[in-house]
Amino acid sequence: MSWEMVIGLEVHLQLATQSKIFSGSATAFGAPPNTQANAVDLAMPGMLPVLNAEAVRFAVMFGLGVGAEIGKRSVFDRKNYFYPDLPKGYQISQFEQPIVGRGEFVIPLADGSTHTIGITRAHLEEDAGKSLHEDFQGQTGIDLNRAGTPLLEIVTEPDFRSAEQAVAYLKSLHSLVTYLGISDGNMAEGSMRCDINLSLRPSGTDELGTRTEIKNVNSFRFVERAIRFESARQLDILEDGGSITQETRLYDADRDETRSMRSKEVANDYRYFPEPDLLPVVFDDAYIEAVRQSLPELPRDKRQRFADEYELSDYDAAVLSDSRELADYFETVAKHCGEAKIAANWVQVELLGQLNKADLPLSECPVPAPALGGLIARITDGTISGKIAKQVFEAMWNGEGDADAIIEAKGLKQVSDTGELESMIDEVIAESPDQLAQYQAADDGKRKKLVGYFVGQVMKRSKGQANPQLVNQLLAKKLS
Repeated sequence: MSWEMVIGLEVHLQLATQSKIFSGSATAFGAPPNTQANAVDLAMPGMLPVLNAEAVRFAVMFGLGVGAEIGKRSVFDRKNYFYPDLPKGYQISQFEQPIVGRGEFVIPLADGSTHTIGITRAHLEEDAGKSLHEDFQGQTGIDLNRAGTPLLEIVTEPDFRSAEQAVAYLKSLHSLVTYLGISDGNMAEGSMRCDINLSLRPSGTDELGTRTEIKNVNSFRFVERAIRFESARQLDILEDGGSITQETRLYDADRDETRSMRSKEVANDYRYFPEPDLLPVVFDDAYIEAVRQSLPELPRDKRQRFADEYELSDYDAAVLSDSRELADYFETVAKHCGEAKIAANWVQVELLGQLNKADLPLSECPVPAPALGGLIARITDGTISGKIAKQVFEAMWNGEGDADAIIEAKGLKQVSDTGELESMIDEVIAESPDQLAQYQAADDGKRKKLVGYFVGQVMKRSKGQANPQLVNQLLAKKLS
């Protein structure tokens, strides 16, 4: 029997507000434990929550970004469960009336096709604190800095059929939320965490199998590995005639396996009821339209514009529009050099290659976009060759100045003086009688290959500074 994988994802997105969702405590990452938790976060008696308006606006921005329904009236609920790092013993969340309703998110796949993912809902809630185990022998430490940080939980329909589709969705989602500026999407810091709901069913059937939930996976690579392991585990059980237990599991990256955490709760277990300390959130069409007008150009629109306006391939447009920061960098480079296609190549190959080699984010790049544009302009105006430009780029990366200063200081200007180049060519031809004889005896096809030898010798003699186009033109005349 063949089996089909069915996956739905729940993404917990920390919103980039300056304060928590129901209190004025800061949300900065990395502060000493328990230094960003006030009386509201600690659930002290008599403390009442006050909703953060910016968190609401960010949620609406997301809903508009995926074309989802916006609930003009949404309600907060209490979700009751006990964790040591949940001071109140319940979480303020949303259940029956979320702020964002159904929508669709079209994602690009590696083969050039697209896949549509149904968005079930996206609701606001507060994060819990963090339990610490590493530094406490036989004990657990509690850090409540994260308690009350605003979360947007984004729930999909079970529309994924492979690990590749799931990862493609998460990457597209990451791109969208960082474009919108509603989250930094930093998975390593917990700003974006994924729960995976996975089941198998016989191929060709519509009935869903029993699912397991894999909690809090925090990297694209781990999501892919967790899905592969869990699907193989379920397949082995089903093929042996067993049944799947509905449960919550954890992914252990060191062992590359999932393991049971607890039996899966259902909504009744949480005893949801309306939060009595918060009024419903109500807004009108004018508010929604104002938020819509504030949206930046979204990734899919920028990708299409790059392809149309700059005549880039679909692949190049997708790479360069992957993040808002990279897209802005590329457009600045293109503006300063006037050659979008050359700018696209330099950004993708030289710049990103050097950043990867140095393990640096674009935000820490030592070569500003205008400076790279200035370097490319020196290629297009014939001041230096592409080969020499790579040397100049290396010097710029090392902080030796801008392109013009480095070219002048190192004497790297391209030799375009016809008389000087003809003199070099005459010397090369005189020193290469065997190659000249081969060239004269060869047919047109072989002659093209032999010309490369003479061009190489001239470039070597000029230390790479001869204008290669002019060298080819002059050689064609001399050799004929």
